[in-house]
Amino acid sequence: MLDQPIARIENLRVEFQTKDGPVAGVEDVSFSINPGETVCIVGESGSGKSVSSLSLMRLVEFGGGKIAGGRLIFDRKDGKELDLAKADQSLMRTIRGNEIGMIFQEPMTALNPVFTVGRQLTEGLRLHKGLSKEAATARALELLKQVRIPEPERRLKQYPHELSGGMRQRVVIAMALACEPRLLIADEPTTALDVTIQAEILALMNRLKRETGTAVMFITHDMAVVAQMADRVVVMFRGNKVEEGPVAQIFENPQHPYTKALLAAVPKLGEMTGKAAPEPMRLLGRDQGEIKPIPGTDEVLLSVKNLTTRFPVKGGFFRRTVAQVHAVEDVSFDLMRGQTLSLVGESGCGKSTCGRSILRLVEPNSGQINLDGTDIMALDQGALRKARLDMQMVFQDPFASLNPQMTLMDQVAEPMRNYGTASGAKLRERVEMLFERVELPKSFLRRYPHELSGGQRQRVAIARALALNPKLIVADEAVSALDVSVQAQVLNLMMELQAELGLSFLFISHDMAVVERVSHRVGVMYLGRIVEIGSRQAVFEDPRHPYTKALMQAVPVADPHNRKADSELKFKPIPSPIHDMDYVAQPSAYEQVGEDHFILTTDSGY
Repeated sequence: MLDQPIARIENLRVEFQTKDGPVAGVEDVSFSINPGETVCIVGESGSGKSVSSLSLMRLVEFGGGKIAGGRLIFDRKDGKELDLAKADQSLMRTIRGNEIGMIFQEPMTALNPVFTVGRQLTEGLRLHKGLSKEAATARALELLKQVRIPEPERRLKQYPHELSGGMRQRVVIAMALACEPRLLIADEPTTALDVTIQAEILALMNRLKRETGTAVMFITHDMAVVAQMADRVVVMFRGNKVEEGPVAQIFENPQHPYTKALLAAVPKLGEMTGKAAPEPMRLLGRDQGEIKPIPGTDEVLLSVKNLTTRFPVKGGFFRRTVAQVHAVEDVSFDLMRGQTLSLVGESGCGKSTCGRSILRLVEPNSGQINLDGTDIMALDQGALRKARLDMQMVFQDPFASLNPQMTLMDQVAEPMRNYGTASGAKLRERVEMLFERVELPKSFLRRYPHELSGGQRQRVAIARALALNPKLIVADEAVSALDVSVQAQVLNLMMELQAELGLSFLFISHDMAVVERVSHRVGVMYLGRIVEIGSRQAVFEDPRHPYTKALMQAVPVADPHNRKADSELKFKPIPSPIHDMDYVAQPSAYEQVGEDHFILTTDSGY
């Protein structure tokens, strides 16, 4: 029987024990997945979408959950049906990895830091397939080539920490595909990846699905990815399935109010065409009054000239510096007061290092950084500390940048205590005002970071960055880990604060639709250099550099009728940024192609 589903989830209920009694993570969910079909499960954090997938793998028990009801019918390779909810863990061990593969969201936690990539890839093959060491290694190499990892032979000998995020995620995908499972569960597999790598990985999964007939259960909160990948869509909200249907139907004619709100909050590439200045998004169910564009000013706040940052590569017996990573190479730009300049590009292109170098969290090798008349490069440690009153940073992962042992009140008050800008009742008043600004209730002041959702934690991080009234905020991937609706609210919040307080943002991101929404100017980075820079309109509506064009081509659009064909995605492998000590980099030279639009004429390697 070909039309028999590979997996059927029937009336699944999963409970978690808490000190207030059992809480249902998933209440009563049913759906099926057919061979060669991609079913996308959509919903926000906490909607129960990951719990459903972990139940199928029976991993939910290891996270304190319990399958309290329902059946999980899986059609095994031998054609026999099995209720996974009743299978014992030893049988599950043979099924996991062998018949059901799983790609986790966070590649760093899915890989073991003490084993090489090669060892982790061959382990499952030797266990499930009984291959010899040589045969397993050959297959591992083949898998790495399949997921398009550059220099695969070298990667087998490397450890996970030596790979970039995108590469680690590819290794995790290769591991999940190693035993050719019948069902592949992908839990947010592209959330933390760049547009181009995401496009490649989605195309890769589509290709593998076509070639092997594997069924795919794809969990995501990115509606553009859903439009690109799904055959059917299941929308989840607070542990329940609220809507299910073919992908086109969900996008064109959503029935449930939650699905409608979800689709309204997605920034779509092209929405800002023809608009000179950024403006907040219109969200469903919120009275926002008149939405005004944010023009900013023409006064330069931050001027960066010829910024170069390199990291030493140590080697040999004496751990001498044998080569250098050219992370940021001769970068120059101006950021105006009250405006946003976005730096976009792929992982490893140097955009985060550039942001950190400007704040001197990483020491640049050379260049000039001038913030509102202060020469940042000339400052000693004491003066630099004082200058940090004017420049703050919001990091990508709010959980890592907040202290788990301090209440939120203390975290936001800490910078003001450190710098003595407020004390006593004034301090508390200011913290309450900041919480109000970022739309968090006052009752949260006594809470700890682990009691908040990701979006709420990110708001605390923004409130803390605002505590000292800075002129410049460097937002490093500040919204990339957030749900769509929360992301829309945080972006609107950032734009409203910009309009009100005249803040300038250096916005570092790989999400082109978000960048289009918030930016006045955009710089596209590739291999440490800015290859194209100009007003948002110029760069988005008339991209000139081949790399910018490839980047725009890769952005998935939230429209199921406008899917990218594999043939459209032509990316060159990224050359290595590591050069010998005697390598002399050419200076960056630009050609002006529009009023505020420049492209790199030096060979960028693309």
